Amino acid sequence: MNYGKALKIARAINGLQQADIAQRAKLDPSYVCMLEKGKRKPSVATIERLSRALQIPTHLFSLLATEKDDLKKADAEEITRVGESLARLLFTNFPKYRGRHARRSLPRNA
Repeated sequence: MNYGKALKIARAINGLQQADIAQRAKLDPSYVCMLEKGKRKPSVATIERLSRALQIPTHLFSLLATEKDDLKKADAEEITRVGESLARLLFTNFPKYRGRHARRSLPRNA
């Protein structure tokens, strides 16, 4: 699992700096930097704090951290559960997203 990669991706999507995440997660900024560079491995508690700071579910943060070799170790049921959970998350939040961005996606002539 590459939580540094996950942190970098989620942070970029949210438009946040490392210092922002550190403050939200109540972590030292240098520790967040080391996590992102892969020089430290986060504990389960730290993963939960980062997930809350990024406002994403822990399992989605873990999914972002997954690498090709990690998938070889996972069983089919676990992958199915993650897929179902992600689908629920997307379908639950899609109406909110669509409502906020619907006008931008409409053609100018509409």
